[in-house]
Amino acid sequence: MGILWFMLIFVFLTGHGDAHGPDSCNHEGGLCRVGNCIPGEYLARYCFEPIILCCKSLSPTTAKS
Repeated sequence: MGILWFMLIFVFLTGHGDAHGPDSCNHEGGLCRVGNCIPGEYLARYCFEPIILCCKSLSPTTAKS
């Protein structure tokens, strides 16, 4: 019965609101974080709304040649 509740919660979180999931967040250069973004990051969207945020860096990273 516990697994059923877990599955229902998971389905609810993935289908709720504007949640795009961690793959979409990581693909666009963000990181999924629980609670708040760390200093130097901003909320770009939600991985699982409203608990898990997709945070992106304020300054773009530069690649070394």
